[in-house]
Amino acid sequence: MGGNGRVGMRWGDVLLASIAAVSWALVGMAGTAALGLHLLGADAAGSLRSMTAALVVLAVGGSVTPTGNVSAFGLEGAAARTAVDIAPLGVGLVGALLLGFFFLRSLRSAGREIPGTELAVRAVSVLVLFLVTLGGLAWAGHDVITIDGAGLGLDRVPGNDLPGGIADRLPGELGGLLPDRISDLVDAKATVGFSVDTGTSLVSGAAWAAGVLAIALLASRGTPLPRGWDAVHRVLRPASSALVAVLVMAVAAGLAAAGYAAAGDERPGRVLGAALLGAPNGVWLALPLGLFVPWQGRATGALVEVLPSPVDALLSGGDERPLSVGRLAELDGRVWLLVVAVLVMMLYAGVLAAVRTPREDLSRPGYAGQCAVALGTVTGLGLPLLVWWAGVSADASVSVLGFDAIGAGLVLSGNVPLALLLGVGWGAAAGAAGALLACAAGAEGSRAARLALPDGEGDRTYPDLAYVPGPYRPSPSYRPGGAADGTNPYLRPVREVGDAGRVGPGTPGRAGAAAPPSPEEGPPPPGVPGRGRK
Repeated sequence: MGGNGRVGMRWGDVLLASIAAVSWALVGMAGTAALGLHLLGADAAGSLRSMTAALVVLAVGGSVTPTGNVSAFGLEGAAARTAVDIAPLGVGLVGALLLGFFFLRSLRSAGREIPGTELAVRAVSVLVLFLVTLGGLAWAGHDVITIDGAGLGLDRVPGNDLPGGIADRLPGELGGLLPDRISDLVDAKATVGFSVDTGTSLVSGAAWAAGVLAIALLASRGTPLPRGWDAVHRVLRPASSALVAVLVMAVAAGLAAAGYAAAGDERPGRVLGAALLGAPNGVWLALPLGLFVPWQGRATGALVEVLPSPVDALLSGGDERPLSVGRLAELDGRVWLLVVAVLVMMLYAGVLAAVRTPREDLSRPGYAGQCAVALGTVTGLGLPLLVWWAGVSADASVSVLGFDAIGAGLVLSGNVPLALLLGVGWGAAAGAAGALLACAAGAEGSRAARLALPDGEGDRTYPDLAYVPGPYRPSPSYRPGGAADGTNPYLRPVREVGDAGRVGPGTPGRAGAAAPPSPEEGPPPPGVPGRGRK
């Protein structure tokens, strides 16, 4: 048993907590992916089970490679060359929230501190179990659809003749050529499928899960940490929790906007399905853009239609073009409202961080500086992650006999180094402004967690108190129990009875009788019988 009264680490509890965290996370991700695909109507084109597994792998940073092969007219080499690098962040966000919640829940019983060894063991057990499960999804996340020419009924065309005398009406030698080639179409086969790159997916999945656990530990204000991490409790955790809360709130607002748009759309299922899978992609791309992080992008083919206006007009074309608020505002002046919304969101994060950060003995400028450094550090690390996660790379082309019949592509990438610098600057400004507003309202540190307070201030919980059974706790006595100062009337000597009927001091009399007090003694204490009446 440790110094804080805890029993040593139980391996059974560690295993059960890891199973619960990983299971709930994967169930939530799979359910979100399956529902989104069904609303989009993708289950009509292939196996929903395989597509769901592949989408979960993509959500944790894995790699899915669509493949295809077309063989027609006796010629080989027509292949689909496709590369997809886009994470459905809606699926990933659900998994991250569930994985972090159940992992942190298993640490709440540790008290104020948790040994570093136990924390590492619990985190590693979650990672190992998550990778084992992810490997199973990588194995299941593949599917192949084969289109057979014979299945199209071409083998039932009699004598290779076209129906209705079509061959006689075609010009030149084309009419005689087509009937001779119909038999070749019977042997035409097309296979279109996708497979998961297991090695790359496992590495990316391990990095994703480790990042989720780290962010969860940094943003959870009520979860214990090892000894010596008091600065994290006081400074970094309030800012981290504020930024994470604002990012999740922004995604919720995006989902609400999608629901409003779906209500007036002819196909609401497709709108809701796209929002369920990709709302964080759009929201977390807009946030860095509103903070003036520059992007580069291009869009071709059918993928141009998935972009909102005026982004589609700016990126349509084959060449890569810069994407910024200024260039978008040239096409639609309402884009500046995005900057206003993002700045208000950052200011809210600053105020939220300030009310969660204890002020202690700092002056107002010193407190504002501390909040600015904390939120600037956290935003400087978080904004590049958003830029990286929201990046998109999807290119596809089907080449038949050297001719690109179908082409579509979408590439979006942000400037990560500049996102780091802008994140530090905007976060520091929002942290200082939020702290000054909280101080002006007298709310600084009003929502500080007990772990962020010094020892003895707010860290005494109900189980730590010396509990006395009963609906109330006995109040302390009002005076000393001894008779040295003469304040206990029951321990005074009995006084003689005088002419006025008073019992004087030193006079033997009835045991336990107490003389009434003189006027200069003041009012009698409560609870003494026979006193306090005229």
